[in-house]
Amino acid sequence: QVQLVESGGGLVQAGGSLRLSCAVSGLSFRTYVMGWFRQVPGKEREFVAAVNWYGSRTDTDYQDSVKGRFTISRDSTKNTVSLQMNSLKPEDTAVYHCAARHGTIVKGTTWNYWGQGTQVTVSS
Repeated sequence: QVQLVESGGGLVQAGGSLRLSCAVSGLSFRTYVMGWFRQVPGKEREFVAAVNWYGSRTDTDYQDSVKGRFTISRDSTKNTVSLQMNSLKPEDTAVYHCAARHGTIVKGTTWNYWGQGTQVTVSS
C-alpha cells in the first residue's frame, strides 16, 4: 500500500519560513518523480515544485511564483521529500499536497499517488 504523509504545515506571518516534509512508503522511491502541489478552496490544484533523481544528477522544476523562495529536495536514504518555503506571502496560503509520479516531471495533475495534504496559512 502506497502512502504519502505530509507534515510541517502551520500558521506563519508573511516573510516567514516553513519546511514541509513528506514520508513515502510502499513504492520504489528512487524510480518516482516527487512533487508538491497546492490547492485553495474553489480553485484547481496547482503545481508548486518537483524533483527527479537520475543517480548522478537531480532535476528540479518550480512554478514561476515560487522560484527563488522555495526549494525542493529529496532524501533517498529516508524516502522523504521536503519543501523549504522562505519569504512566504499570503497568496501562498493553501493546502499543500505531496505527489509521486512514475515518469517525468509534468506540471499537470496526472500524478500516480497523492498525500492528504497539510495546511499552510500565511498571515499578512
